[in-house]
Formats: sequence, structure tokens, C-alpha cells
Amino acid sequence: MLRTEDGVRIDAAHTPSARTDVGIVVAHGFTGSWRERTARRIVHVLSGYGGVIAFDFRGHGRSGGETTVGDLEILDVEAAVRHARVIGYSKVAVVGFSMGAAVAVRHAGLRGGVDAVVAVSGPARWYYRGTKPMRQVHWAIERPVGRWAARVAKRTRIARGEWDPVPMPPHEAAGLIAPVPLLIVHGDADAFFPLDHARQLYDGAKEPKELWIEPGFGHAESAATPELVRRIGKWISSNFS
Repeated sequence: MLRTEDGVRIDAAHTPSARTDVGIVVAHGFTGSWRERTARRIVHVLSGYGGVIAFDFRGHGRSGGETTVGDLEILDVEAAVRHARVIGYSKVAVVGFSMGAAVAVRHAGLRGGVDAVVAVSGPARWYYRGTKPMRQVHWAIERPVGRWAARVAKRTRIARGEWDPVPMPPHEAAGLIAPVPLLIVHGDADAFFPLDHARQLYDGAKEPKELWIEPGFGHAESAATPELVRRIGKWISSNFS
């Protein structure tokens, strides 16, 4: 169990690796959990490239608090990164999926302290409602019955009310990450966020940066193949060689 700067208890797990200098923090998507099978598969593959710290964002699973859907979650990533340093990893990469990608980008831009960032299937901007899945996400966040459904069906507790102030969007935070390397991974079959989100993130960032448009890849953890995750692990290793 980790604890954030604002006192939220964060459920986390550490998977050691033969490579003892590299720590990889994995940040899941909205309504996700490190305990889900898809997330555990990703952790297993990434553990070939470094020790992995996987955790549940606030308001998710066994973590405390309520989710702010990408705002205060940067404190959750900060707690995981800090823990990675404490247990001895000299290089730390953060790999985020969907909401976790937005948080990873915002954390790296606003807080720093990481050595590489990977954003998979992430949004570039807030309040996007251009796809049916994202309209459903907004229903869950904004309506009492939607928040109830998320709590019952997904064990996700969503904070009420609107952001005040509105947090810096990911595409702006991306511009603050350099000189830390940033990898943006997005599928051309993503049902949540179309490719213009990935391109807006990439355009907002400074070098060093890479953009991988993956043919046939859907959205986030559930669509990420072991082969894609291995390529991400190799990209992390290549920056830490």
C-alpha cells in the first residue's frame, strides 16, 4: 500500500526483474485495475525489461478516495515513482493506458522526476464526446445513476462536481516533458479516441519523441498484444542502455 501526498492510500504491487536498475510504473485506464487479467499480462511481459510497479488509481479497486478522472491522479503516479526510487531503481519509466496515459503525460510534464514516458491510447484533450464509448464515459462521470453504475459494476468511485480549475490538458503538458523521451502509441481501430488525439499529443511534444500508429490496434490494455508490449519494453530498454 502506498500513500499519496494528499493522504490517499493506493493499492500497489511490485514485480521484480532480472534487470535491477530499471523500474517501470504501469498506470491503468478508467475503471481498470492492476488486478485484472489484461493488466497482469502486461506486467508479466514488461517485467522482462525492468521491475514493475502496478497500482490502482484513487477511487479504483482497493485504493482509497475517489477518482478525479485524470486530475489529482498525478499524485498517485508520483507515489508509485517515489516508491520505485526508494526500492532502488535508478531509472524509472511510466507506461500509461487511456486515462493512465493522460495522467502519465501530465505527471511527467508538471512534476517530472521520470526518465521515460509511454502514452498508450491516450486522449490529447478533455471533454471529448465524438465517439459512442466516450459519450458513455461522460454519462458515468456526470450523472448520479452513472456514478452508481460505475461503483456497482466496476468498483470505481467517481468524485462529484466539475473540475475547478480545469487541469492542464495532456497535449499542453506534453510540451513540458522534454528532454525526457516520450513514446505515443495509438491504434487506428481505437473506438474511444481517434488518431487526431495521438497526433495532437505528438505535435504538442518536443524532441525526443516518437509516434507509433498501430494498424488494427483497438484501445488500451484489453487490445494490447504481448508483441506490442514487448516492443514498448524494448523501446524503454533502448533509452536506458
